[in-house]
Amino acid sequence: MISRRRLLGAFAALGLILTPVTAVADNARWVGAWASSQMVAENEHALPDGAMDNVTLRQVVRLTASGDQIRVRVSNALGDAPLHIRSAEVARSATRDGALVDPATVRPLTFAGRHDVMVPAGAEFNSDPANFPAEALSHLAVTLHVADAPPRLTAHPGARATSRMAPGDQTGAGALTGETTFTRWYLLSGVDVLGPPDAGAIVVLGDSITDGYGVQPDTDTRWPDFLAERLQADPRTTHLSVLNHGIGGNRVLRDGLGPNALARFERDVLGQTGVTHLILLEGVNDLGVLTRDTPATPEAHAALVADMIAAYAQMTARARARGITVIGATITPFGGSDYYRPGAANEADRQAINAWFRTPGNVDAVIDFDAVLRDPDRPTHLRAEYDSDGLHPSIEGYRAMGEAVDLTLFLTHED
Repeated sequence: MISRRRLLGAFAALGLILTPVTAVADNARWVGAWASSQMVAENEHALPDGAMDNVTLRQVVRLTASGDQIRVRVSNALGDAPLHIRSAEVARSATRDGALVDPATVRPLTFAGRHDVMVPAGAEFNSDPANFPAEALSHLAVTLHVADAPPRLTAHPGARATSRMAPGDQTGAGALTGETTFTRWYLLSGVDVLGPPDAGAIVVLGDSITDGYGVQPDTDTRWPDFLAERLQADPRTTHLSVLNHGIGGNRVLRDGLGPNALARFERDVLGQTGVTHLILLEGVNDLGVLTRDTPATPEAHAALVADMIAAYAQMTARARARGITVIGATITPFGGSDYYRPGAANEADRQAINAWFRTPGNVDAVIDFDAVLRDPDRPTHLRAEYDSDGLHPSIEGYRAMGEAVDLTLFLTHED
C-alpha cells in the first residue's frame, strides 16, 4: 500500500499540488457556524441587471460556533449563469451593522488556491480553510468583490441584518465609500469553522416564525438566536451551533416564497456541515393557505393533513438515515391571524399535526411550542404578551420559544 506521504510527494513532483495542504488535527471537526436558506431574489428583492457587476459586497453574519479556522460558502444555487467572484475576505465587524470592520483582523480567502472563483449556475463553492479566530456570538463581515453576477440572483431576503454594496474593488477597506445598504443576503449561504471533535450543528427548518418576521435589523432576536445564546452559556452545550434555515412564507408541500421544505431538505439540512440535530417547525402556512381565499371541503382538509404527515415522516426518515436526531416542534396557534382567518376546520388540522408530533416514535423528541405560546383561556390564539399579529410571536414570544427548548435534548450519554 502506498503511504499518504509518498502519494503527496508523487503529486508534488508532477506539479499537481498547487497550494499547501492545511493541516487538520485528528481531534478537530468542521461544523456550520452560520447558514441561510437560498431562494431567487424576486420582486422588491431583485436588483436591476448588472447592478452586481464589479461591486464590493459586504455582509455581516453572526457566528454560533468557535474555531481556529474558517471557510465561507458562496452560492449561485439558483442562478441562471456563472457567478465570478474576483476576491473575498473575512474580518471581525467593528460595528454590528458592518459599517466598519477591524482592519487588523482582515484575512483573504482563496478558492482552490486562487483568489478568484467561477461558480457555475446551480452550484455552490467553499473557500479554502483560512486561519481566523472565530468566536461564537461574534459578528463576521464577509466581503466579496463580485466581478460578474447572473441576472437571476441567489439570495436570502429575510436577513434582518444590514448589508452593503459599493462600486469597484474595495476589499481591504475598513469602511466602504459610495455604498448602498439593504437588509438582504446575496450569494452567501454558509460559514463553517473548525471546532472540537464533538462539535455539532442544530439545523432549524422553518418558515417566517423561524426566519424572524418582525425582528428589527441587527438585533439578533429571532428565537434561534436566543437558543444559540443559551447553548453558549451552558458548559455542556458550547460545542453546538445553530443554523437558521427559516424562509418567510415557506410551506411543507408547495412552493411559495422559496422552494417547499421537502424540496430544499437535501441542501438545507442533509447538505449542511456537521449536522447532528434537526428541529422541524413548519406547516402553519400550508394550513392557512388552504382556506385563505375559499373554503375547503372536509376531504381537502383530510388530504392536506395526510400529505403533510407523509412529508414529515419522509424528512424524519432521511435525517435518521444520516444519523441526525429529529426534534419535532408543534405548530403554534394562529386563530387571531387576520391574514389567514382560520376556522374550526383549520384548528382541527393543526391539532392533528401536533398530535402526530407528540406521538412517541414518530420523531425522536418534541418541543411543544404550542403549549408555550397559546393563551390558556383561548388556546386557538397566542398569549397577548407573546402575540405580534395573531400569527407571528412578538420579540418576547421569540424569547419564550428560545428559552423553552430543553437543552438536554442535545446531550448524549457521555455529556
